[in-house]
Amino acid sequence: MAVWLAGCSQFTGDNRHMVPLPKAAVERLAAIGSSPKAPMLVRIYKESSELEVWKQTTTGKYALFKTYAICTWSGALGPKIREGDMQSPEGFYDVSPGLMNPKSAYYLSFNTGFPNKFDRSLGRTGSNLMVHGDCKSVGCYAMTDGQIKEIYALARETFSGGNRNFQVQMFPFRMTDANMAKHASSPHIAFWTNLKQGADIFENTRVPPAWDVCEQRYVFNRNDPTTQPLDPNGACPPIQSSAAMAYF
Repeated sequence: MAVWLAGCSQFTGDNRHMVPLPKAAVERLAAIGSSPKAPMLVRIYKESSELEVWKQTTTGKYALFKTYAICTWSGALGPKIREGDMQSPEGFYDVSPGLMNPKSAYYLSFNTGFPNKFDRSLGRTGSNLMVHGDCKSVGCYAMTDGQIKEIYALARETFSGGNRNFQVQMFPFRMTDANMAKHASSPHIAFWTNLKQGADIFENTRVPPAWDVCEQRYVFNRNDPTTQPLDPNGACPPIQSSAAMAYF
């Protein structure tokens, strides 16, 4: 385990992290009304082994840029609970420039940010949970070298546009009513129902929801004038309606 995880931070010795976006990618961005420096969203679906990159358009809403096939991920449907459980994480995360790893032993990578405040409130542990190249995984999402090169470049250009982070939404499956009914007997159904709240906001608005944590659950698009972060173990505040859909 230690060898695999440590590998995500080893130096590879070249400038692959600075490779420009392919011309075709730049043209595709223009075609959807976006640009390399526009805000970005990543959505991951375990069951179908897909990673989507969405980019903000000139309308302020997001459009699908591309769907990438995940080469492999670890474990089963369900959240990561503890270090060494071989599970790839699920949930809502924010990736900042400091989580980008140009020196990965798996070509290039970025850290998902697990554990976030939701995970920590439940005592969940783990480290170095990455989206990376190659096709090997111990709790990570492996994309192959060719695909991570483009995904990494998209993230790099997003940051160069002044964006402080991009959101990563990791789901067990596409959060449709049919899939929720199919998995209704899972011990994780309450957690997935909470994730579906955030997923539905994006499906309806095409804008990534702001997320926070209280009462050990995610809350989305909290319209609080104090803008103070919530206590993940504390009581959720009274609901305040927002122009964008809010879930508490």
